[in-house]
Amino acid sequence: MNTVSETLTDPLLGRVIDGRYEVRERVAAGGMATVYVAFDRRLERDVALKVMHPHLAADASEADFVARFRREAKAAARLTHPGMVRVYDQGVDGSISYLTMEYVGGENLRQRMTHEGPLTVGESLGITERVLDALAAAHRADLVHRDVKPENVLLDEEGGPKLTDFGLARAVTEVTSTATGTLLGTVAYLAPEVVTEASADARADVYSTGILLFEMITGRQPFTGETALAVASRHVHEDVPPPSELVPWLPVEIDDLVALLTARDIDDRPADAAAALVAVRTARSALDDPTLDRQAARPAGSEPPADDHDHTTVLEEAPAGATIALPIGLDGQATALTVTTDPPEDDPEAAEPVRHRHRAGWWIGAIIAAIIVLGSLVVWWYQAIGPGAYTTVTDVAGLTEDQATATLEGLGFTVSTEDAFDDVVAEGIVISTDPSKNARALDGAEIIVTVSQGPRMSDVPDVVGSTQDDAEEQLTDEGFGLGETEHEYSDTAAAGEVLSMSPEAGESVRHDTIVTLTVSDGPEPITTPDLTGMTQDEAVATLAELGIEPTIATGRTEAVATGEVYEQTPAAGTDGFRTQEMSITVSEGLPLVTIQDVRGMGFDEAKAALEAQGLTVTGDDNPWNFSTVVFNMDPGPNTQVERGTSVYLEY
Repeated sequence: MNTVSETLTDPLLGRVIDGRYEVRERVAAGGMATVYVAFDRRLERDVALKVMHPHLAADASEADFVARFRREAKAAARLTHPGMVRVYDQGVDGSISYLTMEYVGGENLRQRMTHEGPLTVGESLGITERVLDALAAAHRADLVHRDVKPENVLLDEEGGPKLTDFGLARAVTEVTSTATGTLLGTVAYLAPEVVTEASADARADVYSTGILLFEMITGRQPFTGETALAVASRHVHEDVPPPSELVPWLPVEIDDLVALLTARDIDDRPADAAAALVAVRTARSALDDPTLDRQAARPAGSEPPADDHDHTTVLEEAPAGATIALPIGLDGQATALTVTTDPPEDDPEAAEPVRHRHRAGWWIGAIIAAIIVLGSLVVWWYQAIGPGAYTTVTDVAGLTEDQATATLEGLGFTVSTEDAFDDVVAEGIVISTDPSKNARALDGAEIIVTVSQGPRMSDVPDVVGSTQDDAEEQLTDEGFGLGETEHEYSDTAAAGEVLSMSPEAGESVRHDTIVTLTVSDGPEPITTPDLTGMTQDEAVATLAELGIEPTIATGRTEAVATGEVYEQTPAAGTDGFRTQEMSITVSEGLPLVTIQDVRGMGFDEAKAALEAQGLTVTGDDNPWNFSTVVFNMDPGPNTQVERGTSVYLEY
């Protein structure tokens, strides 16, 4: 199916992922994922949306896959380096596991090499330095890339390289390997130990970078084969050939560097990308400008194809540069093709020119000899004492600006300075020179000295009061790292709201400082206390300690004394939280009764009726009244009084 048809039938085009990312264009598809240009509706910007292929988790636990994918993406998101494509977000929408990343508008290194062929030695080393510098930051954070290849080196509009896809091959492999017995990787760049043992540490990234350097300089991958297993087997059983076997004019420093980075024995390689970066810079310093500017001829039959595919390695199971699955623990039984390392016949720089000798008269020989001697004298004069004299640029890195200026001016150079931020070199100390150390420059030439301003400082933004998601997004957008989030209960802040931060807002710190957030978990859970029988003041004081200001009502009851609590909502012993709403009912006395009118009744009958209402009865016999009929009562009839009140009857 062609690209246009795939684009037209892609079901994700036009869809909004996770209610936020509007899929607008499909830009690439690989062994692990498909990449789209999407529009972030929340922040109103274009992002690269990487959607993982659903089959990667088909044989593994979906929960394990999502957890591993989330953990590796979160670790990658904490990496901040100018040579890395930044990870903005990660999520799962139904069956879709996705990443959103910085959108880099250029092309990748594979496309660059397809269009232009091999790169110059200087540009190849420069890209290698930038890749290793980015990997060094990842290795310091204990994160291994596992899939370094030209497709994962993006070139921005200025041609600057950025490394992408940190940790994704690891995230998928560690889940799928248990169920399927396979590992993921790009076969042309896999280190031997990854193929045989499925283990990868920082040195595996160093090996892949060495293969990348070999390909940039020569235009070829070191190992080819008819199948992926055949290529993988050659990585296990064969040393990477010296690049000079393909490009004879390459100096021994390049051969030694590639051999160091791609050593089959893992212990013979640099320990990590930082150590490899030192080796690359050392090799570069030993090369002169003509060598750095030189470029190998395009390999035979590798004119730029229309579809941008890589034809160096022929693999039926995956396109060039794609991440594919390989059996874990490959024992090297796969048959590898025999590949000749003789220089191609059509490379004018790779074949020795045929020398033709012609017999001439002795007088012609004498004239030629005289011209050669005279020319040699002129060249010697020009280079030794004439205007073309060269002087080696002394290494002044690590000196102060004044010391470096004095040293270089003492060699006859003119000096100009420029400032640059540097996370390692202290302020006021020289980082590098242009031309670089040990380069040969004309006497009196201008040497540009780059002086460190120290690490770039940034003001910490104020995110207190924001939600945790918004605060983390703002901090990562401004280049800060995120520490482990701390949590506290709060009576005043809603759950998920940022309470405090360290360093504090407005503080000027290094641009890559780790910021730790303290986030509210809301009010602290409590068990509702029993307030029954407490006086109103006691109940209010008890609730005040829990941050609760109750609603107070009054009523009459026989259950408690006047002024004591006899009802509460919520009920005692129920689960609640500090600052919750609560009401209490306080007794204002015994229940009221309306005194029955017992006048006209006999005393005994009247007494019984009133006692039935809960009243106390007393009476007095009027000596002038010769009957027991009640004719007067105090309090009077139909008066409301508390139960237990004494009523006096006169009869």
